[in-house]
Amino acid sequence: MDGKRQLIGSHVASADPINEARARNADIVQFFLGSPQRWSAPSVSYPGGAARLLEDTRAAEVGVYIHAAYLINVATSNNKVRIPSRSLLQATCTLAGQIGARGVVVHGGSVQEGDDLSVGYDNWFKAIDALHTDVPLLIENTAGGQRSVARHVDSIARLWERISTAAGFAQVGFCFDTAHAFASGEEFDTVVSRLMAITGRIDLVHCNDSQTAAGSGADRHANLGTGLIPPDELLAVIRETDAPIIVETPNGEPAQAADIAWLRQRL
Repeated sequence: MDGKRQLIGSHVASADPINEARARNADIVQFFLGSPQRWSAPSVSYPGGAARLLEDTRAAEVGVYIHAAYLINVATSNNKVRIPSRSLLQATCTLAGQIGARGVVVHGGSVQEGDDLSVGYDNWFKAIDALHTDVPLLIENTAGGQRSVARHVDSIARLWERISTAAGFAQVGFCFDTAHAFASGEEFDTVVSRLMAITGRIDLVHCNDSQTAAGSGADRHANLGTGLIPPDELLAVIRETDAPIIVETPNGEPAQAADIAWLRQRL
């Protein structure tokens, strides 16, 4: 950040992200380009398509982030998943560039049972080496899974070391999810400093409270101040990131608007 306040927004439906932002008093929004649970090609549902969405979000001064489909897993050695994952990730980044997105968030993924995590790091290298994107690709930490390549800080360090020589590495950044970090079992109060020592920066924060206890490994988001992350600790790590903030909290627009207000009052 450049000394200005941290931008705050939320994950919204894609049909009309500008009005979704206004309803929440949001600076920025995040949404999917199509279904997060299907291999179908990404698409823009906004009337007028990508060109109009770019024009209108710029006029409204609403920043846009895209979350890639949940199915994407470029780390796996399963070719039936890895190959379409790379294709879908490329298509998502290309379309995200056409709408002027500030970044594409993607989960780190996991390796198959019996595979060493190094397989996942190697496959990530190949994916980044072949990716062509004008939009930053933001790899997100995950909450659970013993075979996940981006759950623990030491694993993220090995991932970053492996992909650092890939041709497309200059466009790789990091998305930090507070609920995932809490549930992953990492020491929460030091996790940001340890991650930044590896990645150099945090480009986006997913600010979510957690329905489950520290170390649970369960990805269950809660509205801010209602979950199990101590509010002071949550705010401390958010301040430390000094990055734009997206809430991915439940219960729809009124609850997300309240979460955005909760952050603004305290930050």
